[in-house]
Amino acid sequence: MKIFIVEDDPIINSNIREALTAEGFHCEFVFDGMLAERILKRNKFDCVILDINLPGKNGFDLCAEFRKFDSETPVLMLTAFEELEDKVRGFDCGADDYLTKPFFMRELLLRVQSLIRRNKQISNSGNKISVGDIIIDEAKKTVFRAETEVKLTPREYQILLKLCRNKGEILSKEELISEIWGTSVSVNTNTIEVYVNFLRNKIDKPFNQNSIKTKVGFGYYLDLE
Repeated sequence: MKIFIVEDDPIINSNIREALTAEGFHCEFVFDGMLAERILKRNKFDCVILDINLPGKNGFDLCAEFRKFDSETPVLMLTAFEELEDKVRGFDCGADDYLTKPFFMRELLLRVQSLIRRNKQISNSGNKISVGDIIIDEAKKTVFRAETEVKLTPREYQILLKLCRNKGEILSKEELISEIWGTSVSVNTNTIEVYVNFLRNKIDKPFNQNSIKTKVGFGYYLDLE
């Protein structure tokens, strides 16, 4: 497994590499955003660990640019601030998960392993799911609505896939977190709310639809009637 670490703090960069290498991962690393962008365009990785405050190009811009040519590789963002706005911006740029400094290396390892495992589960699926005018090709990880392709981040894709597989059934936030992030990682329910909002803006709003609905106090469900 290849991990790409983009972190300008040499000590943190080194500590992450040591922790991941000890678990059998092969690590490549850089200290600035401009060099990272060139490497990401030439190489394929199983996971990208991306700091926000980088010289050359910040993590938000780098992640947004990365998602233009790679919508599959999971991205774990690192930041020194526990700010909801930063998290929302990170998710909007295409990040899959978020970790605030300082953090325990064990937690970072669990998150990286969870991201890679979930991404593989999607890759190994080979069916097409059709719900109303929404078509999901699990092999290609593409989504179409009304014959128009909808570009989703990996987490948005996983939420939509879960909702489509369970059309009409109410799925709690906790159930979605367990399915998508796994039980080994602590994820706040606000994270699901943010992702569902992004998903609605892509899969419903442009098509004047209200397919992803909320049952207050219970969760979310898909209704295309």
